[in-house]
Amino acid sequence: MSNIDKIYFILNKEVKNYNVPVVDLIKVKTESPFKILVATILSARTRDETTVKVCEKLFKKVENFKDLKKLNLKQIEKLIYPVGFYKNKSKQLKKLPGVIFEEFDGKIPEEIDDLIKLPGVGRKTANLVRISAFDKYGICVDTHVHRIFNRIGYLKTDTPYETEMKLREKLPKKYWKRINYLLVSHGQNTCSPISPFCSKCVIKKYCKRNNINNSR
Repeated sequence: MSNIDKIYFILNKEVKNYNVPVVDLIKVKTESPFKILVATILSARTRDETTVKVCEKLFKKVENFKDLKKLNLKQIEKLIYPVGFYKNKSKQLKKLPGVIFEEFDGKIPEEIDDLIKLPGVGRKTANLVRISAFDKYGICVDTHVHRIFNRIGYLKTDTPYETEMKLREKLPKKYWKRINYLLVSHGQNTCSPISPFCSKCVIKKYCKRNNINNSR
């Protein structure tokens, strides 16, 4: 068993003690690709607790793209406040139904190159939607995934995009769908950007501790 196999196995057990990330929660509750897409857009640079509350409020009014299209910008702003950058995200959500209906026949696309054409969707969001909404293979790389893979020494990359491309070459495909969930949970609870909790880290024996100046 390689180190990455051991790390995956250990973290997969460890995350059972953590709260479920918001997009996974929406997936379990709704199984709606529309709601997963919207929740993923809203969750960027926003705490999960805030996103959950906003999604509960929004989805009482909005069930699909047709409902979203009926709302004006001010109504969307009011519904999604206080997510981070809510004014910008309101504009993205307002444009979303038009792009979906005009370019994709009213259906959310499954391929990364198509998903990134949607307002508010970058590669991280596209991969997460592809995995969560359609159960397709993808590698969702956010700051946690990028930081931790470099910190443990599995990769040496400068950007999240480079990390995604390297992981597509190196990481066993059986781990692609779940790796973001594991590393985000680990990053939020133990392997923080500054002063990580190395003393309680369950994978510390496999970590090279790259670029760690202070730890707890």
